Amino acid sequence: VRAELIGGIVYMASPLTLPHATNHPPLSTVLFVFESRTPGVETGDNCTILLGDEGEPQPDLFLRILPAYGGQSRDEGEYVAGAPELVAEIAHSSRAIDLHGKKDDYTRNGVIEYVVLLVAERQLRWFDLRAGTEFAADAQGVFRSRTFPGLWIDSRALVARDAAALLATLNTGLATPEHSAFVAQLSARRRP
Repeated sequence: VRAELIGGIVYMASPLTLPHATNHPPLSTVLFVFESRTPGVETGDNCTILLGDEGEPQPDLFLRILPAYGGQSRDEGEYVAGAPELVAEIAHSSRAIDLHGKKDDYTRNGVIEYVVLLVAERQLRWFDLRAGTEFAADAQGVFRSRTFPGLWIDSRALVARDAAALLATLNTGLATPEHSAFVAQLSARRRP
């Protein structure tokens, strides 16, 4: 049984479907590869996040700056406490909750960027929760994270499950001076 506390309300999740399962690996792969090239960040999959008294969601994915590198979340036993900088959801049967209740809860509790892959619509939506705005992809369909410089996601390749194009776009982002500067910034903030 999977239950989540979202905005003080307990939601019992529906069983995960094949469309959810087949759209999860491409996005998790991009986040994991970004982690592997960016010391001081960590990606996680389906971990309960202790956001606060009224929020204990279990996002599909998160990407966070580790506490030792100045991140806003912390480790509390075997859980993450506080808001990861980026949270991602694969929205199929959970679309209404992901775009409303969860989005509101993540906003209220300090998540900075929120990514929602809408399976049925074959669309990626990316929100800046602090500014209350939605990012737009460039003309090629590429989204660029502001919180994680170098994290570039080709939305067209993502919905097409085109691993080669996804990784090529990510590698382009990882080769930018902005990503190098971000890695240096994280290294300078590292606490023993």
